[in-house]
Amino acid sequence: MIIMQASKVERSFAGDVLFQNITFQIGDRDRIALVGRNGAGKSTLLKILVGVEEASAGEISRKKDLSLSYLSQTSSLDSNLSIYDEMLKVFADLRQDEQTLRNLEAQMGQVTGAELSALMSRYDQLSEDFRQAGGFQYEAKIRSILNGFQFDESMWIMPISDLSGGQKTRLALAKMLLEEPQLLVLDEPTNHLDIESIAWLENYLANYQGALLIVSHDRYFLDKVATITWDLRPNALDRYVGNYSHFVDEKAQRLETQRKEYEKQQKEIAALEDFVAKNLVRASTTKRAQSRRKKLEKMERLDKPGGQEKAAAIAFPIERSSGNVVLTVEDAAIGYEDQVLSQPISMDLRKYTALAIVGPNGVGKTTLLKSLKGDLPFIQGQARLGTNVDFGYYDQNQEALNARNTILDELWNDFPQLPEVDIRNRLGAFLFSGDDVQKTVGMLSGGERSRLLLAKLSMEKNNFLVLDEPTNHLDIESKEALEQALIDFEGTLLFVSHDRYFINRIADQVLELSPDGSRLFLGDYDYYLEKKKELEELAQEAESETPVTQEVSNLSYEQQKENQKELRKRQRRIEELERRLEELGQLQTEIQESMLASNDPNQLIQLQESLEQAQAEEEAALEEWADLEE
Repeated sequence: MIIMQASKVERSFAGDVLFQNITFQIGDRDRIALVGRNGAGKSTLLKILVGVEEASAGEISRKKDLSLSYLSQTSSLDSNLSIYDEMLKVFADLRQDEQTLRNLEAQMGQVTGAELSALMSRYDQLSEDFRQAGGFQYEAKIRSILNGFQFDESMWIMPISDLSGGQKTRLALAKMLLEEPQLLVLDEPTNHLDIESIAWLENYLANYQGALLIVSHDRYFLDKVATITWDLRPNALDRYVGNYSHFVDEKAQRLETQRKEYEKQQKEIAALEDFVAKNLVRASTTKRAQSRRKKLEKMERLDKPGGQEKAAAIAFPIERSSGNVVLTVEDAAIGYEDQVLSQPISMDLRKYTALAIVGPNGVGKTTLLKSLKGDLPFIQGQARLGTNVDFGYYDQNQEALNARNTILDELWNDFPQLPEVDIRNRLGAFLFSGDDVQKTVGMLSGGERSRLLLAKLSMEKNNFLVLDEPTNHLDIESKEALEQALIDFEGTLLFVSHDRYFINRIADQVLELSPDGSRLFLGDYDYYLEKKKELEELAQEAESETPVTQEVSNLSYEQQKENQKELRKRQRRIEELERRLEELGQLQTEIQESMLASNDPNQLIQLQESLEQAQAEEEAALEEWADLEE
């Protein structure tokens, strides 16, 4: 079913056309990624679709009563309520129905005869409606989504007004997911999310029952979620069936086909024009020349493909080659005087390796890089560089840039021996040209500052690059240019990144950092996830086979026997509770069926009491089971 469609939509500002001739349809289960260069108007198009802005021309039609939620890049949730109470507001109607059911249950115990029959009929209908609307699951949904966005139960009573801006944005998205609109429009939804939260969101959206329209620079996220890709260009919106990676391949093929068709037409045009020029004035060939001229006039000229904005030409040359051993770290500890973040950490980095460091927020990934650079001392251990290793560092906080410098001076001050033309050429490769180089660094956007810092790094000609979140602030085209430059890099790489697509393309090893130290995986990010899952499954199997912990092995023989006896006792009780919970579920079903079939008031009262008793026993059994499992 089509829930939204547009025809020849245009948006212009003061006569300058941002995009035009935008035509599309959205189906009720479509999962669409909207991509395009920075400045193409992706966010503007989303705002037009949801009604925040008006189109300059064209028509947009929506399905009647279409429910729609929109997350902008600046969305946040402002409320004086607690986190949990704000989420409960989504289910206000269900909670009202729930209260009505409780009131009906109380009334049924006080009336008889026809009045009871009427109450029972109303109760049955409302109860079924309540079930179908998810009335028995809404609290579980709230718990699942809040936990998925890293709001653990200890935070649920916090006033939303006390949260940070990033937390309020995450909470706004959480509330939208609970609302389950027919169309969910998300502009950069992975901002403010760590890798674990993004992975959870991917899985959730993969099973979402409505339609999705998403703008994101996270290509791994788009690969996991999208099944349709829209490519926004100034004069059209191209539709590709498939995720982002499929779109990249398909677009390259389309451009190659368009290039061949354009070149073929150009040859035909040149031949026709040459014939007309040579034969129009000759009496014997005038008619044929006029015929060819008419053909030229009627010909629909193809636009030259690939005429979009220039991409950065990033490269990292090296001055000299390093030795085989690049970096060695043994049993190190990182952190601060009053807090160890991770220990023990070991690394043996060899020439040409590309090693990605991953781990949860706060585990010390950036701290490790600063310790390797020497800006922060190791709490324990040290790092040793190999022979002829030239260390280059990219700082995600961009502290090496001077906000008062011009772009030109920022590079020239560090390399004063180079001619100005060489500095300008390097800046041009990183998309700084003409008068742009006279802008001050303080005026630049985050993406421009990133490109400037990469340009400076490229001039150092280091053979060992240590990069802290190098793709932050970069658009997709700049990320792809950086990736290709690092793939072509003839030195050794060590980097921290949350961009899983970037890690997959660059890394041949992954080092996982945790409070318990480091663990090395010899593969890319997908291999790391697969291997980590295997290791977790093996650990669970081993735990189920040997329930006695390692610490127990240090206890006396009698203590071990007692502990094993207690563990076996708990396991038997868990199994008893699971059997009883199954019996109670079946019992409640039978009671409810009996209530529906009965017209005897006294029997209905007894059945209601039995149902409440079974529900109370089930709740107690569930609580005991959860405690024992934990």
